[in-house]
Amino acid sequence: MTTTPAGVWLITPGHTPARFTSAHAAGADVALVDLEDSVPPAAKPAARTTARAFFTHPDTPAGCTRGIRINALTTREALQDLAALADYPVPPAVVLIPKVEAPCDLDVVAAALDASGHRPLLYGLIETPQAVQNLSEIVRSEHLSGLLFGTADYARSVGATRAWEPMLYARSALVTHAAAAGIPVIDSPYFDLDDQDGLHAEAVRVRDLGFRGKSCVHPRQVATVASVFRPTPEQIARARAIVAAAEGADGGIVRIGHQMIGPPMVQDARDLLARTATAETTAGATP
Repeated sequence: MTTTPAGVWLITPGHTPARFTSAHAAGADVALVDLEDSVPPAAKPAARTTARAFFTHPDTPAGCTRGIRINALTTREALQDLAALADYPVPPAVVLIPKVEAPCDLDVVAAALDASGHRPLLYGLIETPQAVQNLSEIVRSEHLSGLLFGTADYARSVGATRAWEPMLYARSALVTHAAAAGIPVIDSPYFDLDDQDGLHAEAVRVRDLGFRGKSCVHPRQVATVASVFRPTPEQIARARAIVAAAEGADGGIVRIGHQMIGPPMVQDARDLLARTATAETTAGATP
């Protein structure tokens, strides 16, 4: 079974190869090279070519999954992106598809990129009201590995701000449908690069809501997001204690310190330990 990456995502413009080294070394779980919004229209052909080097870069640390964001499928640029990607000497492990609104969007990308020996993980970028309305159909796609929320385009399309309350309905919908489908959902970037406190607060909120990770637009954001989504040694030790106590209680309610622990909390602990084990296995693998 292919592991679907979650945690910290970092998006780097595809037309700025000077930034590729810092993107790979930033400590993100997923490093994405971008062909869409962060690339000016005139630079897109060059970015499409330059991005090839992102996947052959020699300095990618173990545990960092490399991927790419293509242009929206309603544009001519997307067709050129897919044709170029099919010829990359090292294919991306993850492909992020903007403006996904229906399962057929995933079908198109899978048909273009699935090849013998390689099937990229497709993540749908949910950033329109139509996409939120169609989530129940989108998450049923056999090609979908996960979702990512795009607050900027979603807020613009519904005439809202990107503040927490206006975006709460859409975020909750994404979490609910992703959980029902058993796939991870990653939150939108936080766009104020100098507000680390605001970034941390939003990361905590989306983690508590059920998001499995958050994307970043600058390497300086990675450590802050990682501090929220990567379990601490204390959390891992507590999870082990909960699982051990539950196994000794034959499925009954147990007490850890001052807290009563029932089956849902035990399963949370098991899930945390499973994610930690997966991350350690990935980190030891060859990128």
